[in-house]
Amino acid sequence: MQVGSALAYRGIPLQTAYCGAKHAIQGFHEALRCELLHNKSNVHVTMVQMPGVNTPQFDWVLSRLPKAAQPVPPIYQPEVAARGVLYAADHPRRREYWVGGSTMGTLAANAIAPGLLDRYLAKTGFSSQQDNRPVPADPPVDLWKPADGPGGHDFTAHGSFDDRAKDRSPQLWASQHHGALAATGAGLLAVVAAGAAARARR
Repeated sequence: MQVGSALAYRGIPLQTAYCGAKHAIQGFHEALRCELLHNKSNVHVTMVQMPGVNTPQFDWVLSRLPKAAQPVPPIYQPEVAARGVLYAADHPRRREYWVGGSTMGTLAANAIAPGLLDRYLAKTGFSSQQDNRPVPADPPVDLWKPADGPGGHDFTAHGSFDDRAKDRSPQLWASQHHGALAATGAGLLAVVAAGAAARARR
């Protein structure tokens, strides 16, 4: 199983290296999946595409931005991401799962109007990744050594955005239950069609 991101499909400013890495994982996953299908293998791979997650990386990232770094909103709690990963690991036959409505919206917009999205991100992508919270005078930096570890500060799994982060994702549930949603939609369509036919006969 691969852990990806909406940025596996859509590059954004200030995340050049990260987007390149996620694009690479996406390509690796797709190629591997094709090879396994070709070989009729019983090995299955899937990928989980993530939204912005409230992790401590934004508290210790080495940044030259004028303000503190933050994930692109809306922000989700790490437990939401973990539930998505755990479900995907237990159900790897699906090509991929999407966590968060923002992931779905980003991928849809990128498929429909990527040029328009380029211009939107050029206008909003810098400010949306900066926050007004105070920046410590001597912030921890994990570029050369772990910021969190034995003898150091325990940053836990949560970052600084608990007051804004979402603790559930209806879209994740929908991504995990396509079959049930399709059956429900078909049932509703049949009811509507039967009602329309009944009215036409009157």
